[in-house]
Amino acid sequence: QKKFKFNLMKKFQCLNGLMLKQENRTLLNEIYTELYITEGDSGDVNKKHEVKQIEAASRRNPTEDTPIKCSDIFKPLPEQDKPIRRVLTKPLSEQDKEPIRNVLTKGVAGIGKTVSVQKFVLDWAEGKTNQDVHLIFPLPFKELNLMKDQKLSLVELLHVFFKEMKEMEISMLEEVLFIFDGLDECRFPLDFQKTVRVCDVTESTPVHVLLINLIKGNLLPSALIWITFRPAAADQIPSECVDRVTELRGFNDPQKEEYFRKRISDQNLANTIITHLKSLRSLYIMCHIPVFCWISAAVLERMLGEAVSGEIPKTLTQMYTHFLIIQTNIIREKYVQKQESDEEMLLKLGKLAFQQLKKQNLIFYEEDLRECDIDVTEAAVYSGVCTQIFREEFGIHQSKVYCFVHLSIQEHLAGLYVHLTFMKEQRNVLQQNQVCRTLSDVYRSAVDQALKSQTGHLDLFLRFLLGLSLESNQILLHSLVTQTGSSSHNKDETVKYIKKKISEDLHTEKSINLFHCLNELGDDSLVEEIQQYLKSGAQSELSPSQWSALVFVLLTSAQDLEEFDLNKYITPDKIRDEILVRVMPVIAASRKAIIRCSEIAGRSGEALTSVLNSETSSLRELILTVNTLDLSENKL
Repeated sequence: QKKFKFNLMKKFQCLNGLMLKQENRTLLNEIYTELYITEGDSGDVNKKHEVKQIEAASRRNPTEDTPIKCSDIFKPLPEQDKPIRRVLTKPLSEQDKEPIRNVLTKGVAGIGKTVSVQKFVLDWAEGKTNQDVHLIFPLPFKELNLMKDQKLSLVELLHVFFKEMKEMEISMLEEVLFIFDGLDECRFPLDFQKTVRVCDVTESTPVHVLLINLIKGNLLPSALIWITFRPAAADQIPSECVDRVTELRGFNDPQKEEYFRKRISDQNLANTIITHLKSLRSLYIMCHIPVFCWISAAVLERMLGEAVSGEIPKTLTQMYTHFLIIQTNIIREKYVQKQESDEEMLLKLGKLAFQQLKKQNLIFYEEDLRECDIDVTEAAVYSGVCTQIFREEFGIHQSKVYCFVHLSIQEHLAGLYVHLTFMKEQRNVLQQNQVCRTLSDVYRSAVDQALKSQTGHLDLFLRFLLGLSLESNQILLHSLVTQTGSSSHNKDETVKYIKKKISEDLHTEKSINLFHCLNELGDDSLVEEIQQYLKSGAQSELSPSQWSALVFVLLTSAQDLEEFDLNKYITPDKIRDEILVRVMPVIAASRKAIIRCSEIAGRSGEALTSVLNSETSSLRELILTVNTLDLSENKL
């Protein structure tokens, strides 16, 4: 066990290239900031882009959550007296409740799932926590994918990943923990209904069969299981196989500040950066994601600390474009005799980013690279050159796994690829069979595709693509690529098209993303109209677009929504079904809501029922005065 712990400690004590330069590997214990983990599931979140989930999480009142330290995820909460694991030699007494065996931890890309796994394992290996666990086996899905076609026993699988296990007896597999990191990256089927039962750790079977039997408890029923995943993979594990669901929320507001103060040694500069980000609500919300804090720190430390000329980034596109420029300049300094131009490299990486974004993949293998005309040698060069953008990792048997450092970097590069491909070749890669004469045509097709997406996976990509159309961002791009812009693009056409879409009967999350798109385009006219309307205190009839703008302003406000009185904005006799549906997210985000109207039925009845049944709604008090309330088909 000592050798096993030592090897894990060596492997997990550094953050490899993620939040630091290769030559300056920072010890994990020095920079780790405890993330906000909560017990409970936040509902049907996989229907919207993960940035929207971050925005929704930022609106929730933290006092209503049950925070858990990462090291305690298998421990009962104070009000629970559950044993941590099933002891096979002694039957559970009647007083004992079901043990916590299988824990699921969900969180959006870059929120810190893998780093939390790393810290959990490191603390155990250093003898600090969870010493009642005899062995921990971290088995990331991105490496298990490389073995999807092999037949192995559980013992053989462990020998492949952990050479030290060959010297251990099978009896050592008591009181162990398996950590399966990144369920959303799994590329083999997990069919819990039809999979054959396996109880023998020496029986050879396909890897997916081993996993299912471990999770079900057929193999090693005394073992603990921890699975991490992005929200889109939430439904892959049956509820009967889950004892606890935790959610990694990322940094709360004090932790955001703590991160910047730890990351930036000059405390005056750290304060300046925090103040700048706080002044821009959309960027400050994104700081819930640790990787976004890292990107912001890299950009703002350079621009504010070194008096670099140029406008300080105020939008998402500006921040990521500056980040790309900084990384490319580092590449130029390091690799003067590089064979390929920056432009060729960015186009190839952009194509990979775009193709894999369409498939909703964050992890890539050699066959994925070949589809984008990138050979393995080039990939090694890119990962060596672009250490903060593109990564090559070695899995088992030196097999290679590739990824972008974060999903948002992939989305930004995908937007850049679509923009540049049209500029250079007059080709719209979003609609290969459709003739697009202008950039406005490209943007319209991008808006349409993003609105059609069930999961919202193109939402952030759309914000980046539209942001890159601005002349100020194209001037920034001149340092990277040639021919970045075109006079044929009329920004007003795109703004008009987006406003038309906002006026339609869209899902609130789609509508909010379109307002973010307008912000990237530098058009705040709808929001300003509503802000003037709110300041005036007058009540006037609002158009559908203005109702959407009101919802956007209220939901993205830095102030907590203590009370929402719908009748401040409209008289009871004019409240229609579609207005109630539009404002329902505001009702869900408020602690107290007041509604006086003629009727709640149909879609508004369904929406209200959903809010009242939601575990994550902030609503605690509802004052409802209504002539007709029809919730007959809905269960409260």
